[in-house]
Amino acid sequence: MHHIFTTTTMKVTLYEHVEELPELIAGSYFHSRQLMEVCQRISGQKAYMAVVSDADGRAIAHLLAVERRRRSWLPPFFYSHVRVLGEGVYTEGLGDGTLFGMMVDSLTKRLSSRVLFIEISHLSQKMFGYRQLRQAGYFPVRWMSIHNSLHSRRPEERITSRMQHRVENAIKRGVTTRVVNTEEDFDAAMKLLRQHLHSKPRRYMPQPELFREMMEQGVCRIFITHYHQHVIGCTVVVYSDNDAYLWYSASRRKTFATLHPNAVTFWNTIRAVHQEGCQHIRFIDVGLPFRRNPYRDFILRFGGKEVSGYRWFRISIGWVNKLASWLWRQ
Repeated sequence: MHHIFTTTTMKVTLYEHVEELPELIAGSYFHSRQLMEVCQRISGQKAYMAVVSDADGRAIAHLLAVERRRRSWLPPFFYSHVRVLGEGVYTEGLGDGTLFGMMVDSLTKRLSSRVLFIEISHLSQKMFGYRQLRQAGYFPVRWMSIHNSLHSRRPEERITSRMQHRVENAIKRGVTTRVVNTEEDFDAAMKLLRQHLHSKPRRYMPQPELFREMMEQGVCRIFITHYHQHVIGCTVVVYSDNDAYLWYSASRRKTFATLHPNAVTFWNTIRAVHQEGCQHIRFIDVGLPFRRNPYRDFILRFGGKEVSGYRWFRISIGWVNKLASWLWRQ
């Protein structure tokens, strides 16, 4: 099943089944046929691909949106929301806000009646698509992002001396990190992630099968940190466009505070993706730009660059969206 929106020379088609997709442009994994295939097989998720084609029927842009079904302690107890990560993929020279706006419009018209809200994040430029998103009823929320450059200087040249001292002491005491490649390690990492995210109402924990299938595709690695027989940290990394995206992380930082498990796990993850030849490591969810943000300050100690941008939201309940737009007015 797919839905078509047309202009005089271009057509936007919204696909709900991967087998119906035309040939797509090579680019970001987050807007790929491969990710849509994974989402189609995993319970609790549904993917939609908006594709712009030219007069000859060739795809010139595409954008993937993922619908997630969730539960909450507060009403509504069961709801769905849609996440779009990045602005999509474009034929060279066509990556402007016009095609992006066409795809956003098609997704919004199709999904706004069935989900609680739509979230668009990690646009490459702060002002990309600003006018089109405003016209479609979205409102911006200032958000922080951090990335570490791995191509110009080694990670050892960027980490603060205090953080390096903590990591070295923990490693001397027997803390180790390795890539997950056994069922036992995979199950242990998933258990730690579930426990960590359980108390964070906004964070979404996908089905473990999502990570497993992405690992089988060769685009995801999970790093797990041990102290003797204890699992004390893990990270989930997704690879796209020669960059590494640290998507999820968890640690037992209170129980094993003196071992600094989050620091050791992050550091060994950064070193590993550097050795693999990645250009950057990007931290997916740093959070709101509060003056005091312990998580942001922690990441910056590894030598990252802080960038302010927007996350865009559209709530399907009209009056709530208007109120939120007023509360978050720029």
